[in-house]
Amino acid sequence: MARTPARPATAAGTFLLGGDLPVHRLGFGAMRITGPGIWGWPEDRDEARRVLRRAIELGVDFIDTADSYGPFVSELQIHDTLHPYPEHLVIATKAGLTRQGPDRWTPVGRPAYLRQQVELSLRHLEVERIDLLQLHRIDPEVPLEDQVGELAAMQTEGKIRHVGLSEVQVHEIEAAQAVVPIVSVQNRYNLGDRTAEPVLEHAERNGIGFIPWFPLATGTLARPGGQLDSAAQEHGATPSQLALAWLLHRSPVMLPIPGTSTVSHLEENVAASGIVLSEEEVKSLEVAA
Repeated sequence: MARTPARPATAAGTFLLGGDLPVHRLGFGAMRITGPGIWGWPEDRDEARRVLRRAIELGVDFIDTADSYGPFVSELQIHDTLHPYPEHLVIATKAGLTRQGPDRWTPVGRPAYLRQQVELSLRHLEVERIDLLQLHRIDPEVPLEDQVGELAAMQTEGKIRHVGLSEVQVHEIEAAQAVVPIVSVQNRYNLGDRTAEPVLEHAERNGIGFIPWFPLATGTLARPGGQLDSAAQEHGATPSQLALAWLLHRSPVMLPIPGTSTVSHLEENVAASGIVLSEEEVKSLEVAA
């Protein structure tokens, strides 16, 4: 039996965010280190800290969070567990969604609000500059150029290194690009839901990182005896691992960030970095989906 590498996340390869910020392509989404409904503190705070430390040990160097996770709980736990941060660790966060309770989210993109939230994230993470600040949602009540324009101003001030977007369409990316360079987009995308394909193709053409959220949704594909389940068994893997392997194979700009609240699930996810799929397997999975 082949030995598992000490830092398996490195097997996913590397992507340069903005052309100058290298990250391993399989990262960690820090939404689940919060309480039920992404609200408040997790039931097991010690396990959440173990997850963060173990992610670094496994070679993960890209952590994605948001001010609204908790709110602020995720950022605070990242700081309390990992600060001073390991060299080359990239922490991406987001602003633009407000919280009114568990599982409740409302976009707010007023420039003054975005600036306030970025300042709070800088304080909570205890960094002088945010590596990647993503507009969590476009607020339909505020002109897009005003929202990304405020992020561009903070980039000029040295508070933000790179700017990204979340849940957008191609024309919105292009409109934002006219104001500030966009280095990443974060849309819902997985083997069973590829409605964001045009956005992914745009990202590929323009060297923009594509961060799929909800990357492990597989639906009936993972049912016993299904295409994904059968292929996973051939690899001695789980359907979730194969779904991640498919994402990594799909595009060199793909940056999956599966999240979890347990170390065992984290280790399972990161091990997917080493799974190699044949072209025939990839095509059969896509047809089945």
